[in-house]
Amino acid sequence: MSEFNRALSNFTNEVASGGAIRHLADLGYTVKEIKDNLTYPTPIDRIRETVWKHFIDIGVIKIANDKPGDEAESYTYEKEQDKYGNVSFRRVKKSKRYNADEYIPCDFGKRIYKDKDAFVKSLEVLSDRDREYILGLPWSLETVYHIADERMKRISEKLKVKEAED
Repeated sequence: MSEFNRALSNFTNEVASGGAIRHLADLGYTVKEIKDNLTYPTPIDRIRETVWKHFIDIGVIKIANDKPGDEAESYTYEKEQDKYGNVSFRRVKKSKRYNADEYIPCDFGKRIYKDKDAFVKSLEVLSDRDREYILGLPWSLETVYHIADERMKRISEKLKVKEAED
């Protein structure tokens, strides 16, 4: 695929579904649920990549060399209207600093690479939706840090109990 065609494809997918993918990910949808809710035919791998990059951009996931405690940036757009009625959007940067104790280390990428069948079997203690969440993301081989939200705390606890039983 030529560089131009790749750039055109990226642009088309971003315009058609990029914002929707990020919005649904922010609402807690899994990659599979996002795929099921999109009207534009977007490949599942594109959805995975978009969600993963978005989670890194907003600080939900920190990669190993990006330590928890660093500042996470996100952007919103505020609608403005001038005195003539012309509407424009202004990009507003939002920053948030997360402490290290607000993250849970995840080595899912290593575990999938080492023995995918055993890893999938270890996820049987999770609900279908939590399992979909873990299996839907393209975890990297190094340990990453996921924000300790309700979902990740629940997943972590259930997996710790399972490991203690084994």
